[in-house]
Amino acid sequence: MEMKYDIVVLGSGPGGYVTAIRASQLGLKTAVIEREALGGICLNWGCIPTKALLKSANVFEYIEHAEDYGIKVAKPKVNFDGMVNRSRGVADGMSKGVQFLMKKNKIDVIMGNGKLMPGRKVEVTSEDGSQQVVEANHIIIATGARSRVLPNLPQDGEKIIGYREAMTLKKQPKKLVVVGSGAIGVEFAYFYNAIGTEVTVVEYLPNIVPVEDEEVSKQLARSFKKAGIKIMTSSEVTSVDTSGSGAKVTVKTAKGEEVINADVVLSAVGVVSNIEGIGLEEVGIATDRGKLIVDDFYNTNIPGYCAIGDCVPGPALAHVASAEGILCVEKIAGHDVEPIDYGNIPGCTYCFPEVASVGKTEKACKEEGIDIKVGKFPFSASGKASAAGHKDGFVKLIFDAKYGELLGAHMIGANVTEMIAEIVAIRKLETTGHEIIKTIHPHPTLSEAVMEAAAAAYDEVIHL
Repeated sequence: MEMKYDIVVLGSGPGGYVTAIRASQLGLKTAVIEREALGGICLNWGCIPTKALLKSANVFEYIEHAEDYGIKVAKPKVNFDGMVNRSRGVADGMSKGVQFLMKKNKIDVIMGNGKLMPGRKVEVTSEDGSQQVVEANHIIIATGARSRVLPNLPQDGEKIIGYREAMTLKKQPKKLVVVGSGAIGVEFAYFYNAIGTEVTVVEYLPNIVPVEDEEVSKQLARSFKKAGIKIMTSSEVTSVDTSGSGAKVTVKTAKGEEVINADVVLSAVGVVSNIEGIGLEEVGIATDRGKLIVDDFYNTNIPGYCAIGDCVPGPALAHVASAEGILCVEKIAGHDVEPIDYGNIPGCTYCFPEVASVGKTEKACKEEGIDIKVGKFPFSASGKASAAGHKDGFVKLIFDAKYGELLGAHMIGANVTEMIAEIVAIRKLETTGHEIIKTIHPHPTLSEAVMEAAAAAYDEVIHL
């Protein structure tokens, strides 16, 4: 049985399903092939369910500190199963939402394992073993990524786990070691610490959240330590002994080896692309260092085969995959489109305090020899932050000294992930520092810190 489409998308994560919807909007007959669940990792095991868990931790912390807000309540108890079940419910609801969008946009959903074939075809093997061949004018590979497994941290799903298991543990661990302090690592470190687990974070590099501006990294480390999280930087997990009831984690530090006892070890050392067993070799699609090689419009070296998202070079972020997919099908449809500016991609980390950034760090600017002006405004000087009871953090803006161009923005604090889009728009529109200062921000809001940080860079700050 063969079926013919204009566009076939392999994978239905935030790259795949968004690509399919945009293709359908453009009048292209479209199908999506998915082996597990619509919405992919992001909706089912990543972005969405983790945010539900983090919200539960956030609410628990609010209740624990209710007296700070003049409210007396009984001491709260963690219902770990309830938190996990709520998270799964949120994920299920979002996945059903994607099913609705597929029907609304008249996109065929083909469940099964897809394998690329020459001649712009995909062989799909369903769960019962039956097979069908799907043909298309353009095939878009959006197979995403999974948790990276290191040789010294072989995941067994019980004592050494990845992010999927961290969301669905049957029992809350008393002691947790988190290996890696990127977004996944620090989000789970915050969640488990907030609900009472003793957490240690081990990071190989000198700072946690190492891709962020150094001042942000140091502020998050201070906030985490204040919350009781143990931070070990410039440290490496060399082995984990799981032969006993728990796990003995050997950590190599500058001062020598240290052994930490834990119930569970979470490996959060990044992701690896899902490109094995999907027919790349048979079709002749070129790869490099575990990623598919694509041009500015996501064409691979074989005409008719494109790739987007975590399986191509670039930031492994849901919003990047979505943007790439939209651009890819708009190009296919003949629209006049410009390549994505990867220098203006926002990154968000949803621990507490939150972290958000876009553009160059101060260190990168100095290494490139750029003459800069830096403005920083602490939330301790913000009326809204004081009223909310969350004064940790700041907004830091970096401007080109000569032209006033905003080169980078780095934020840490409550709700900063909701503030970063303003900066992305400012950079897209090439707005100058003086124009930001003259853009009236509402009072009292956290977003005033953007205006104040810009003013601080030009020695015009009012509230410092």
